[in-house]
Formats: sequence, structure tokens, C-alpha cells
Amino acid sequence: MPSSPSSSAQVAREAVAARLKEIRLDAGLTGLDLAVRCGWHKAKSSRIENAKTPPSDADIRAWTQVCGAEDQAADLIAASRTAESMYMEWKRKQRTGLRRLQESYIPLYERTRHFRVYSSDVVPGFLQTPGYATALLSAITDFRGIPNDVPEAVEARMARSHVVRDRHRRFALLVEESVLRYRIGDHETMAGQLGQLLAVMSLPSVSLGVIPFTASRRMWPLEACYIYDDQLVQVELLTADVTVRAPSEVATYVKAFTQLQALAVYGAKARALITSAINDLG
Repeated sequence: MPSSPSSSAQVAREAVAARLKEIRLDAGLTGLDLAVRCGWHKAKSSRIENAKTPPSDADIRAWTQVCGAEDQAADLIAASRTAESMYMEWKRKQRTGLRRLQESYIPLYERTRHFRVYSSDVVPGFLQTPGYATALLSAITDFRGIPNDVPEAVEARMARSHVVRDRHRRFALLVEESVLRYRIGDHETMAGQLGQLLAVMSLPSVSLGVIPFTASRRMWPLEACYIYDDQLVQVELLTADVTVRAPSEVATYVKAFTQLQALAVYGAKARALITSAINDLG
């Protein structure tokens, strides 16, 4: 795996910074010249060029204007915005609550045909029951101290999950056995959620694998990741949602997913693990 899940974002930031530096050099200006003409502190030019500080849209417009490269401003602003969207802190995405975040994924879900999802901690959102989603999103809301719109967020999550029943899509879903055992909500909530897993296994579009505690590991447990059509990967960290688009990094996640698949059990063996977890709820 990459040394840092945010490496794609950093590479994109560095590319924007390099283009800005080239524009300055082509204009025959020093970093100090640029800072004076833009009216900002002399260290700011250096921090932007070294990808230490992301430039604002206004910074890019001022930079290109001073350097006589206004025609490049729009492209640079678009590239900078893309770089910043790759590593998005949850506190920014969730500042108004959770409903809008649930709805923001709908366009991506609608255009994706092949989903590959791995989770080592919670049931993937596609498969969550209303009770399980309520317990999980309530915990997230309390932890982050954000506005409480859990009922609306749960409704939005359930609405977007209709894609799982679309026969024209494919879902390869992997969970660690720990997902079956972690108690999200009360016993009744967990029993309902585990029963839901048994039900979705019969859907023709869904392949659900469970990696047993007893599996001989050739691939260690990872952070939750969602792979969309070999084009994009979303990685869920505690503090941020990381979007990976670089083909080499997407390929690395696909490779890891394939190795995790080899550890999983399916069909009757997976059902046995789920049923065991239900029975152990008492």
C-alpha cells in the first residue's frame, strides 16, 4: 500500500505548485518580486511553490496576472480545487450534519457499474439496516459534535442503497469477521443487521465474502476502502475521506482487494459465520 493514503492529493498539489513556479520563472520574476507585486508576505510565494500552503483561487488569479499568464488561471484553479478535494477532512464534509454527505454520493453510485468494498470495522453502508445506520450515525454525530440530522441522514442512506438491487451492477463486498462481532447498537439492532447480510447474499448482483479470524493472513487488515469501476478509490480514515485517482494507486488497492478476496469464505461458510454471530448475541 502507499506510504500515505493522501499521497495522490499531495502529488496533485505539487503539480499545481510546479506549474506556478514555472510561470514565475518564465516571467523572469523572483519569489520576492512576485510577493511584492501581489502584496503579500515574502514567505507566501515560497510556501505555495513548495506545496506547503495550497493557493486560494484569488492567489492563483493574482499570481498569473502579475506574471502575464492570465490565460492559465482557470486551468490552475480547477487543478487546485481537484487536489484539495482528494483529501477532505470529515469536519469540513460533515459541518452541517450527515444528510448532505449521504446525498453527495448519489451521482457516483448512479454512474458506477462495478463496486468493490472492503471493511474491517462496520457493515458497508450499502447493506446497513435503518437501525444499524441510526446507531452508527448517532455515534459519529456525538463524536464529531456536529448538527444532529440523523433521521434525515438515515433516510438518505437507505434511499441511495437501492443500487444494490440493480441487476445491471456488480457488488463484490468483503468484511472481516470482526464486523459481525462489533456491537453497533443493541442486540436487536445487531440481529437485524446480521439477518440483512444473510438476505442480501441471495441477490444475483452481490458477492459477499467474510474473512475469518482464523484465516492465515497474506494480507493484513486495511482501512475501509471503496473501489469504483477501477477509476476511483475512496479511503475512510478517522479524520478524513481520501479520494485516490492516480492509476498506479488505484491498481494497488485493486491488488490488495484481490488478495483479501483470497482469504474470504463465501456461500455456506460465510452464512455459518454470520449465523454464529447471531447466535452469540444471546
